[in-house]
Amino acid sequence: MEQLVVQAKKGDSEAFYQLMILNKEKLYRIALSYLRNEQEALEALQEVTYRAFKQLKKLKQPSYFSTWLIRILINYCIDEQKKKGKVIPFAEVEQPSYQDNHALTLDVQMQITKLRSEYQHVLILRYYQDLTIPEIARVLEKPEGTIKTWIHQAINELKGQWKEGDLRA
Repeated sequence: MEQLVVQAKKGDSEAFYQLMILNKEKLYRIALSYLRNEQEALEALQEVTYRAFKQLKKLKQPSYFSTWLIRILINYCIDEQKKKGKVIPFAEVEQPSYQDNHALTLDVQMQITKLRSEYQHVLILRYYQDLTIPEIARVLEKPEGTIKTWIHQAINELKGQWKEGDLRA
């Protein structure tokens, strides 16, 4: 993939197209998680494609192309939510279909909405979008240690809520 990024930076539009094809599924899932509307998610992909194409020469490390795209997407989605005055509660984020205990899942999601926004972002990216710690760090432009701390603190807060009886066992 790095070779495609290098070619795209040199002006090869076919290489850029291939990069977007390789990343479109992940980008779409993230956009849908934030915007909760298929049409808006597709519009987000179009806008991110345009922005990435225009700013590609600014990308310093080709190996970070995917996380760079995700960062552009998340910033776009957050801006759109602010413009429309609709911040999507974490409870409405698209969930994997393999979860069995829906009542418990809804309780956990409700408690996650009470967490700081940083905690919500890292939990979405880590546990619902399966990004690694280094990828999350690059997307959110924070040190890996900070991401690990936020995940740990978010989980501890959820455990505390569980012990207090806010969540059903």
